[in-house]
Amino acid sequence: MKISITIILALVVFIQGCKEQTPSTKITPEEVQELNEMSIYNLPSNWNTQDGNQISFIDLKGQPLVVVMIYTSCQTACPRLVADMRFIEEKVGTKAATQPRYVLVSIDPLVDTPERLKKFAAENEMSADQWLFLQGTEDSVRDFANILSVKYKKINPMDFSHSNIISVFDKEGVLQFQKEGLGLENDEIVDQILEISKI
Repeated sequence: MKISITIILALVVFIQGCKEQTPSTKITPEEVQELNEMSIYNLPSNWNTQDGNQISFIDLKGQPLVVVMIYTSCQTACPRLVADMRFIEEKVGTKAATQPRYVLVSIDPLVDTPERLKKFAAENEMSADQWLFLQGTEDSVRDFANILSVKYKKINPMDFSHSNIISVFDKEGVLQFQKEGLGLENDEIVDQILEISKI
């Protein structure tokens, strides 16, 4: 698993490096050296937040990340994934040594604009600072999904079939834990977050 993630990250960085880049946060050579080769902070892609700000994953360094991929018009699996994320956030509360960010990445970037993501966040009571919704390009979303082993496919103009995976990254952006399924016992994820937050 670690080898495959490293290969995917290397390919993504190479491909993205060949494309025209938009302005993003500059990383010093020292920071690059310090990054684990398996870290998602190596990804050069830029993302729009629900507040209309542009960030890259390196901007999230220093906090554990709890990540899920959804789309806002989903009426089947995504509401359950959102409920699972809210349950996890509520259970972790203030018990973590370092507070995590809860990141929801849209697999439908053409529809899920920052404005739509912001409205979705408000409707689901996920407007606090710990919640982060991201819109990327179709390419950057696909690249990130490959790293998480999340599969998705558009099955009609409105709907996608997709994997239901919640992923936990440590403060250095290295994938530490994943759980697949809906409405499962999430205490294991909570325990993993609390443990990772101490490191």
